[in-house]
Amino acid sequence: MSYYPDASATGFQFRKFSYSGGNENCVEYALNLPRGVAVADSKNPSGPALSFTAAAHQAFITAVATGEFDLGLI
Repeated sequence: MSYYPDASATGFQFRKFSYSGGNENCVEYALNLPRGVAVADSKNPSGPALSFTAAAHQAFITAVATGEFDLGLI
């Protein structure tokens, strides 16, 4: 994982996740990285961004889909 303090200065092309819905809690992603994906908070475009390798991102998506982060399991 890499941390970027200013998402707007990265050159990443962020798009809002289609699952974000209409509320203010939206996540944006960028796929124009050479070997991974970046995520940022859509309501704070000059705020921080995180980038992950493709394998790390897939592991995270799988963990979310299988409920690994559900509060009942903690």
